[in-house]
Amino acid sequence: MIELNALLDIEKLGARGEGVSRGPHGLIFTPYALPGEKIRAEVDGERGKLVEVLAPSPDRVAALCPHFTQCGGCAVQTLAEPAYRAWKGGLVAEALRNAGVDAEVAPLLAAWGAGRRRATFHSRNDQRGEPHIGFMRARSHRIFELDSCPILAPEMAGALPAARRVAEILKSLDKPLDLVVTASLGGLDLDLRGCGQLDFALEQALIAAAAELNLARLSNHGLALIERRAPQIAIGRARVTPPPGAFLQATAAGEEALANLVLDAAGEAKRTADLFCGVGTFALRLAEKAEVFCVESDGGALAACLRSAREAQGLRSIKGERRDLSARPLLAAELAPFDAVVFDPPRAGAEAQARELAKSGVPTLAGVSCNSQTFARDAKILIEGGYRLERVTPVDQFLFSPHVELVGVFRKAPQKPARKRRLLG
Repeated sequence: MIELNALLDIEKLGARGEGVSRGPHGLIFTPYALPGEKIRAEVDGERGKLVEVLAPSPDRVAALCPHFTQCGGCAVQTLAEPAYRAWKGGLVAEALRNAGVDAEVAPLLAAWGAGRRRATFHSRNDQRGEPHIGFMRARSHRIFELDSCPILAPEMAGALPAARRVAEILKSLDKPLDLVVTASLGGLDLDLRGCGQLDFALEQALIAAAAELNLARLSNHGLALIERRAPQIAIGRARVTPPPGAFLQATAAGEEALANLVLDAAGEAKRTADLFCGVGTFALRLAEKAEVFCVESDGGALAACLRSAREAQGLRSIKGERRDLSARPLLAAELAPFDAVVFDPPRAGAEAQARELAKSGVPTLAGVSCNSQTFARDAKILIEGGYRLERVTPVDQFLFSPHVELVGVFRKAPQKPARKRRLLG
């Protein structure tokens, strides 16, 4: 039953950036409400819809974007920066605490820089067959059409017009499309998702549009239709051409911040391993001082990393292996040669690999994660294996969203050799 005129006292922000209050039947989650506020809301079960702020929080500020609360891209824009930082860092601290992990959590490191260098736009046709392009509306599968987005980097200025032009060409397919646009050194790199195999005429139309739009590359679900310039990304001294749609950190500043934390943790290590290495975000920087062994399940990403390592000047040896570390983790014996290991798994975490790392004697581990809960689970495994979680640093590159990255540094003291018992004659 929907309650149309509920009065709620907001206690805190939840993990999704929603205001949390207590109702007669349990917790209620209301988007855009802030801690300490009294609000009027429509309530349907555990979901609230903000109708009116009766008593605003002293931390409430004006939203940066006029589309806030309509576009679903941002969850929290009206929270003053000190309170915002405390909330986002607190998400990491709470995840560790819930997992029974005791660790120092550093203050949140702001790393949004100039803005997002990558975005996924969605296209859906209306009843007249005309495409609408933008982000999903809040709590909806409907499109909010964007004219601009303040959290995108300046290099992404042409991303929306490019997505709109491509969707217009493909509107006859009447399929829901995702358009992944990345700003590279060579220009915009656009990868289509959802259109399936295209006929010759549509491919030619897209190739012509790529020239009109001055795109560096245009691909269909990972297969390049045309590459006019290499869509390179700078990683340390190297220049990498990622495969279409390959994983990249959302902002250049975020990548730099994470890499600096990893490099600081590795210190003077001479032999390092980079597990779940992707296109070499950490490996190519580590190789400026150490030999690096890379492991990655995505063959295209690994090939891009190794190719750029061969072409870069002044790097030490980088070798790699394609391997699914979730199904076949590096064993403790295979980890023995390394002074430091970096692991940066997907959101599901690195449980299987963490169990092997826990058995190893690697002195230093640097864990990078975009999911505080799975990191906390894996950290507990490592701690139970004899590692000490020295510190955890939350990194914020997803401005105004509940997503937070982190780097955790683990140390293991060298094991002392067992003392021989003296035999009595």
